[in-house]
Amino acid sequence: MGFSTDAIHIGQEPDPATGAIIVPIFQTSTFVQEELGKHKGYEYARTSNPTRAALERNLAALERGRFGVAFASGMAAINAVMTLFQAGDHIIAGHNLYGGTFRLFERVLKKFNLSFSYANTSQIEEVAQAFKPNTRMVFVETPTNPVMEITDIAAAAHLAHEHKALLAVDNTFMSPYFQRPLERGADIVIHSTTKYLNGHSDGVGGAVILQDATLADRLKFIQNAAGAILGPFDCWLVLRGVKTLAVRMERHTQNGMAVARFLSNHPKVRNVYYPGLASHSQHALAQRQMTGFGGMLAFETGSLENAKMVLKSVRLCALAESLGGVETLISHPATMTHASVPPEERQRLGITDGLVRVSVGIEDVEDLIADLDQALAKV
Repeated sequence: MGFSTDAIHIGQEPDPATGAIIVPIFQTSTFVQEELGKHKGYEYARTSNPTRAALERNLAALERGRFGVAFASGMAAINAVMTLFQAGDHIIAGHNLYGGTFRLFERVLKKFNLSFSYANTSQIEEVAQAFKPNTRMVFVETPTNPVMEITDIAAAAHLAHEHKALLAVDNTFMSPYFQRPLERGADIVIHSTTKYLNGHSDGVGGAVILQDATLADRLKFIQNAAGAILGPFDCWLVLRGVKTLAVRMERHTQNGMAVARFLSNHPKVRNVYYPGLASHSQHALAQRQMTGFGGMLAFETGSLENAKMVLKSVRLCALAESLGGVETLISHPATMTHASVPPEERQRLGITDGLVRVSVGIEDVEDLIADLDQALAKV
């Protein structure tokens, strides 16, 4: 079936007990057993919950995977994936990761003797040079946050598999509507469900989707053993959000393209990072790999003072962290999402003090452009 049909129906079948069209919120900590060893598939809510199971089925179907595992946040999902490895293992990661991911790798996981090398994964030859005998995974975001670099997923998967390593792709920015990494050879797909999948800025969560049953069993074990589960109400919120994912993503990309074009022609904007623009250095790859360009973009104002003026002057765009909601959010990566990245590294990556990131929402795009225009006029 088509994507929207799957989003609305898989895992979201009417409740067999009552006929309710919406999956119930099973807000329970435990389940009564008929006798020792005999139950209805559920024993304890940390181990499994019917609302969570519905979401996991749904997200697996949308990514064209076989298994889904839901977690309390996107970071909990990434951490769970990293616990698949053991002391002494090496991971190649993108050099332009979300700051929270970089913080987890550098300030938490290194203490457990996992080692990390950072490579520009948009340059596949640089990834090739980073492999070591103990490399077990290549971890990429594509597009990256916030400068929208793109990794060729199929090429990265081929390279990882040549070295008997896994490829994990954080697909949060594109959602499965615009990009499905498993179809291009990735082994693991990670989402912050907080973002586009939920889409309404009212819940925090994460998910891992994959094909391999052995890996799925290990992640299910980690989910239960470590306990960073997604609660039933938050699962229900994501299930609700996913039903409109297709129509929302279409509007996000329409608005994103319009805003990117406006900014690219504005005299006070020095550069715009958006893969839908022909000026983007990887526009051709984006066209091949993605079916849309999404609502995420960043633009260079030239200085911290200019960025502050824009952020202070917007009226409709909301100054806030996060992304992927129906409302437009604007942020300053250097002091917000990427504050944990060392300043010299931020500069090297292009995350300057003048860089502003926008998560373009689904409002009337003329209003968004007018708001940005009046804010830039004060620079």
